[in-house]
Amino acid sequence: MIRQGEGVFVDTGAWIALALTQDPMHSRAKATWQQLRSSAARIVTSIPVVMETFTFLERNTTCEAALAWKDSLARLPHFRLCECGARDLAAAWRYFAQPGLHKLSAVDATSFILMEREGIKVAFAFDHHFASAGFRLVG
Repeated sequence: MIRQGEGVFVDTGAWIALALTQDPMHSRAKATWQQLRSSAARIVTSIPVVMETFTFLERNTTCEAALAWKDSLARLPHFRLCECGARDLAAAWRYFAQPGLHKLSAVDATSFILMEREGIKVAFAFDHHFASAGFRLVG
């Protein structure tokens, strides 16, 4: 359950599942998104996640669909885009030394750092790495 106004970090897999009706997680993502909207959750994502999502959509659908998704972010209420700098990337490498995070992506590792920096404890993600890193999953 999401508390009113709680910060929630949205990962690439959730964005993709929301954008693609044929995605196997689409129904689940849509239901979670409705819960987030009704609780006025503060939606946060990062520049690396936006780039990864855009690239996936552009390569697997059309450039127009990817651009439409990108443009839709600007219309989201309670939305914030986190910047990711060199210091964040340098801090993210420490996650690769943790044995429980096998096959971790660099984007996920930077997401963890940004979530820590922003005090966000909840991830809208379908990736078990977020839970392994100590975050609560919704979705």
